[in-house]
Amino acid sequence: MNRRDDAPHDDGGAPRSPHPEASESTNAGARLGGVRTALAVVSVLLFFEAAIVSALVVWLVVDLVSLEPSSYVTAIALIALVVIGAIWVWAVAIASLRRDPWARAAAIVWQILQLSVAVGAFQGLFARADVGWALLVPAVTVIGLLLWTPVRVAYSRPEDRPDAA
Repeated sequence: MNRRDDAPHDDGGAPRSPHPEASESTNAGARLGGVRTALAVVSVLLFFEAAIVSALVVWLVVDLVSLEPSSYVTAIALIALVVIGAIWVWAVAIASLRRDPWARAAAIVWQILQLSVAVGAFQGLFARADVGWALLVPAVTVIGLLLWTPVRVAYSRPEDRPDAA
C-alpha cells in the first residue's frame, strides 16, 4: 500500500517520473532548445539591424545626390560614419553566428548606442515615438538575451565554459 508512487509529493502533488534521469534530460533538452532559440533571435535581430543600417547608407547617398545639403563636408562625414557603423554591425552579426566571444560585447555596445538613439527619438521638437519604439524593443531584447547566463556561456571560449574539464 505504501509504495513510493503513493507517497505525498512536495512539488504540488504532481507524480514523479519513475525514471528521474529521463525528466532531467527532458528539462535539459527544453533548456537547450530555449538557448538555441535565444541565440537565433539574437542573430536574426543583428542581421536585421545590419540591413537597416545599410538601407540608411543608401538613403543618405540618394539624399546627397538628389538634394543640396547645407554642408557637403558634413553630409559626406555622416555617410562615412554610417558606412563604418554598417560594416561594424555586419561584422558583429556574422561573428554572432560563429559565437565568437567578442561578438557578444560588440553587440551589447551596439544595442546601447541604439538605446541612446531611441531615447532621443522619444523627445525633442521632432520626436518620433514610432521610431523610438522600433529601436528600443530590439535593443532591450538583444541585451536581455545576451545577458542571460546560458547565452553568455554559449559565447564564451570553450576552455572558459563551466562544463570544460
